[in-house]
Amino acid sequence: MTGSPGRPVGAHMRTGPLQPGQRVQLTDYKGRKSTITLAAGGEWHTHQGVLRHDSIIGRTEGIVVANDAGYEYQVLRPLLNDYVLSMPRGATVVYPKDSAQIVQVADVFPGAHVVEAGVGSGALSISLLRAVGDAGTLHSYELREEFARIARGNVEGFFGEPHPGWEIHLGDAAQKPLEVEAPGSVDRVVLDMLAPWDCLEMVRTILAPGGVWVSYVATVTQLSRLAEALRASGGFTEPEAHETMLRTWHLDGLAVRPDHRMVAHTGFLLSARRLAGDQRPLQLKKREKVSEPSAEDTAAWSGTAWQGEAEDPPWDEASLKARVVSKKKARKAAGHAEKIAEAAKEVPE
Repeated sequence: MTGSPGRPVGAHMRTGPLQPGQRVQLTDYKGRKSTITLAAGGEWHTHQGVLRHDSIIGRTEGIVVANDAGYEYQVLRPLLNDYVLSMPRGATVVYPKDSAQIVQVADVFPGAHVVEAGVGSGALSISLLRAVGDAGTLHSYELREEFARIARGNVEGFFGEPHPGWEIHLGDAAQKPLEVEAPGSVDRVVLDMLAPWDCLEMVRTILAPGGVWVSYVATVTQLSRLAEALRASGGFTEPEAHETMLRTWHLDGLAVRPDHRMVAHTGFLLSARRLAGDQRPLQLKKREKVSEPSAEDTAAWSGTAWQGEAEDPPWDEASLKARVVSKKKARKAAGHAEKIAEAAKEVPE
């Protein structure tokens, strides 16, 4: 099923009576949440009893239903945040707080042409596709085929259909976009990868003057390396960096205080804008005189030496202590995501 004229892609998944193939979020009296995919005649079994899907299908969200043991659940469609955190995954997802900041910092607008790498599990792809709308385009580049399968299943499961402006390309993000994108044709570039500085020449080629480049990195070492590479390359404005920390609050009568746990560091965002042609950025004045970097400091960032080593160290999952996803686990997640997508495609408009 593809988008109908006058109906935004995925709108039928967000409104109207609950239908087979749609995902619903069940919340019990302790606040515990579970997400299921509705199916005609389906059942959801827990130690609390059996909840029949038919008691939900055809009704509006916001209802409270009971299973065969009288245990009650509040029924709502999952919001984008809920969907992202409960969907099948291979690579770690970009958290909703960071996806929202990326869309804002990159100034992604309806109708924009955006390039993304890597696609991971598709969490950021969903936010970018919502931002560009039906008239925009998103080209996602991914090195691992199993991650591309997971992302496609998750994205189509969320929208209930393929998005007309979305394409996934397999290949090295530093090279593949040069084969697909015309020079200067891309409005925004968003990179979520281990070594984004490897894509510097690619971004310089495809990004239009005034276009925004946002990179999502996990460690301070990556952040510093990318910032220095951008400064040394010319052609971009002075890079800006920040991170977002999210703290929820406990609300119970007069007992109003921050929760003991919070989603603190997940990643850094570094952004810069493309200058026209071979223009060089202005040298920003500083109040205090800053000493020039030494020859040793310059060599450390040259790509040929790092902290006294003869060669640049490997920027991989092992070096950065990142979680490595096995092919078996990724294939399992891909199969799960594809089942959700197939069920969603059967939802009537």
